[in-house]
This record gives sequence, C-alpha cells and structure tokens, in this order.
Amino acid sequence: MRLALAPLATALALAAAPLAHAAPPLAKADQAYADWLDAGYAKSTIEAGTLTRIDGRGLTAWTRLKVVRGRRLKRLLGETAKMKLAGEDARALKRMQAALGAASTTPPASTEEASERLCATASDQALAETRLSDALYACFERWGNHVPFEGRSIARATALELLQQLDAPARRKALFYALAPLWSRIDAADEPTSPYRRLVRLAAADARAQGGSAIEQAARTLGETQDQVEAQLTAALEAWRTVNPGPPIEPWDYWRRYAEGLAPLDAAIPAAAIPELNRRYYEDLGLDLTRLGVISDLGVRPGKAPLAYADFVRIGRQTPQGWRPARVRVSANVERGGLFVLNEIVHENGHAAHMMAVRARPAFFDLGDDLFVEAFADVTSWSVAEPAWQRRYLNLAAPDGVGRRALLANVMLDVAWGLFELRMLKAPDSDPNQVWTEITSTYLNIVPHPEIAWWALRVQLVEQPGYMINYGLGAMVTADLRDRFRRAVGDFDAGNPRWYPYASAHLLRFGAAAPTQDLLRGFLGRPVSIEPLLAMIRSLPPER
Repeated sequence: MRLALAPLATALALAAAPLAHAAPPLAKADQAYADWLDAGYAKSTIEAGTLTRIDGRGLTAWTRLKVVRGRRLKRLLGETAKMKLAGEDARALKRMQAALGAASTTPPASTEEASERLCATASDQALAETRLSDALYACFERWGNHVPFEGRSIARATALELLQQLDAPARRKALFYALAPLWSRIDAADEPTSPYRRLVRLAAADARAQGGSAIEQAARTLGETQDQVEAQLTAALEAWRTVNPGPPIEPWDYWRRYAEGLAPLDAAIPAAAIPELNRRYYEDLGLDLTRLGVISDLGVRPGKAPLAYADFVRIGRQTPQGWRPARVRVSANVERGGLFVLNEIVHENGHAAHMMAVRARPAFFDLGDDLFVEAFADVTSWSVAEPAWQRRYLNLAAPDGVGRRALLANVMLDVAWGLFELRMLKAPDSDPNQVWTEITSTYLNIVPHPEIAWWALRVQLVEQPGYMINYGLGAMVTADLRDRFRRAVGDFDAGNPRWYPYASAHLLRFGAAAPTQDLLRGFLGRPVSIEPLLAMIRSLPPER
C-alpha cells in the first residue's frame, strides 16, 4: 500500500540531508552543534555510571570539552544569527539556539545520602520550580529506589511488578503501603503548601508564561485543543469501564486483578532472560541491536536513576568517511523478571530503534514531539501482550485477551495519570488526592482513598509536570500506528523483517526535520484517530 507521503517526504529529505544546501556559516555551526552534542552525551553517559570512559576520555575531559565546544558553538550561532536566513536554515538556527540554552535532562547518578539531603529541601517554601523539581526527583531516587518490603529493599519498578504477581492480598497491601514514605515526601500531608502542590502551581504559571503546558504541546501535535484531548482521555476510560464492570477493587489489588492470568508467563521470564528476549524480537523485526552497539544498562546500583530511559552516547552524523551511526544506551532497574518488566525494556529499546534510524542534519537530529516519541516506543512493547509473541518467544501463551487486558489495565492507569495532570495544571489549586480519587473511582472502579497520595508513583509527575499525557494520550497514537503498520507490512507481533526498514524509511529517519503533526498525518494519511484504541478496548472478551 502506498503512503500519502510523497510531498512531505520531498520537503523532509531536504531538511534531513547533509549540509550541502546550508549557508556556509550555518554549516559550520551545524557541525559545531554536533560536536557539542557528542560531548554532552558522553558526559551524561559517564555521569550516569553506564561507562567510565568514551573514546579514551573520562568525565573530567568530557566536561571540559563540552564547555569549550559550547563556547565555540555560541560564537558561531551569534555570527549566523546576523544573516538573513529563511525556511529550513532559520528553523535550524532556532533549534540550536534553544538547545544551547536548555539544561540537560539526563539524570546523573547520585548517592543515597545526597539524594536524601536534596529531597529534604523540598519543604523549603521559597524554592523555584526547577530546584523544587530536582528535590522531588531526588525523593524518587532515595525513597523510590529503596522500598522496604519483607526485610529487604527493592526498587519502585520491582514493587509495581510484585503488585501484579503476589497472590496474597495482605502482602499486596503491605507492599502498597511500603511506598508511603515516597508519597509523603512528594505531597506531605496534602496541604496547599505541600511540595507537589507548590510545584504544580509553579508549573502552571510557567506554562502560561511560555505559551502552553506539556498538555497543550501534546494537543498541538495532534492539531487539537486541550478540551478535545480531555474528551478523548475520558472516552478511553469510559470504554474501559464499560468492558470491566466488576465489583470495586482496592488500589493494591488493581494490578493483580488483571495480571493474575499471566503467572505462567511471568515464571517463564526471569530477569536474566529479558535482554535476550528483547534482542531476539528486535532482530526478528529487522534491527540487530547487538551489531549496532546498543548498550543495555539494566542492573541495579546505588545512585542510579529511578526510572527507565534511553539516551544517546553520541549522535549519528555525516563524516568524510560516510554516515557514522549513533550510539545509544538503555538504562533501567531490573531486579525481577515478568511480562511487565519485559514490556518496559522493549519500550525503551523502541526509543533506541528510533534513535538509530534518524538520518537528519545535526540541527534536526532529534526524535520529534514527546507524544510521538513515547507512542512509537509502545508500538513494539504492546506486542509482548499478544499470544503470537508469547508463543514464538516463550513457547506458551496466555488465553486470548488475558495479556491484552493486563496491558490495557496499565495503559488505562497512564490515561488516568494524563487526565490527572491535565486537570491539575488547568486548576492548580485543586487537591490532587481528590482529583485522583475521582478519576480512579469513576473510571477504574477503584475504592476511593482520598487520604493517601498513591497517585505519586510516577517520577515524571515531578520531573516534568504534564509529561504523563505523552503516555496516556500516546496510547491513542500507538494503537493507530500499530494498525497502520499492519496494513503496510503485515502482522509483526511475532517478528517481521520488513517492519524496521519500513518504519525507518517512512517514519523515523526524518528526526525533527518537520513538525510531528505533519509527519504523523503524512504517514497515516489522515489525522490521528482514537478509534483503533477504542476498538482494541471493546474487543476484549468477557473476563473469565
């Protein structure tokens, strides 16, 4: 099937091509920008503890080199800004100027003691938004990476996996409340001056000053308004409520209710098997992660970032010898196996696949809008819930619909978090416990617990307020993209060597060379639709 992409592809090809068409001063700035990015990514990789040296240099050398290269880039951008640029060159200059002025978002490693000290500063009522966000992120490092349970300390991701696997309700409840020290650092006693409520007010004010929150940015990616986004989130939640009408469930039982039928699969996925399962699946999709040198940093260590993420070690770029591929790393805290953990690792490697496919000039060497970035990574991660994937890679499968329902139970939590942040940023004086309780009791049939801040389970809520919309609303994009890929190359849940070459050529290689809205519309042949997600929810068989 041919895509309605030809006019867009022509324009994108010019923006993504090497710098033959750029004005000479801009071409120099573009290369200096690539050098500066490489130094920054090398520095952050070493700071994160993934590697100790890159290209023979350690942290001190890369830190110094980033400063030197930044000064040169600033000078070249200043010279270029005096020129009369238009079109792609003007956009390239604007992107590089913005990046040079932005702070790094890659989390460095930290000690437990340092994280605890920084977390304690969140009570300071005078903290500005960035410092307050950093303090609350440190709370996730300290209290999220060290959850006390049954005589040992586990990571937050492990706790969430166990909430799906533990048979005894009493153990699940005990584990759920073991997360309370984290919640109390984020929202204190839920008073108006709590750290989180102050952060939301600051973030909302900043969004008004900067022309929109992350929610509004996601809406713009789809060419929609915030009200339309809210309507779509509630439509997905209403569809879920309709097909899951059972009795109210306690929050600590929510995950287990939908994941109970996955126990045989969880047993077949020990933590040590996850890297190989992930590697095999992507190889069957046409992407050899090992050959391309993707680094998997999946162990748990003191001070490691409390969330899973993917990032560059260096960008891909054109050299006199030809194209030098990007180098990418994936970081996560994997203590325990299971389908939930595997889904997360496949998701992060979806980012890696995206990063490796970009073939843009340095100024546009990016992945696009956050909504698209997160949605694309789930195109492959959702496959692990399907019987076809399970039979091929595990030699057993859950009954039809069981894996999909468990997946969607987690997706609906993301939708709920997206709606939660939308409403909090729209009305920042609201009580977050009440907002979360209303959403989860109305749509997820969870017993109300307005006395606890159990919404504070995701670090994104404090690291980048509004970011959860990219997972919640992103589910709509993911479902639509999965349908489009099936029509183009056939089913890919059990692998399909046509998938990655097709995705790279038609969707990923352009980077940030054009607005993501145009890219998605060109790929789909129309605006993104919620109908594939609603159809997926409505197709669930009755619960057994």
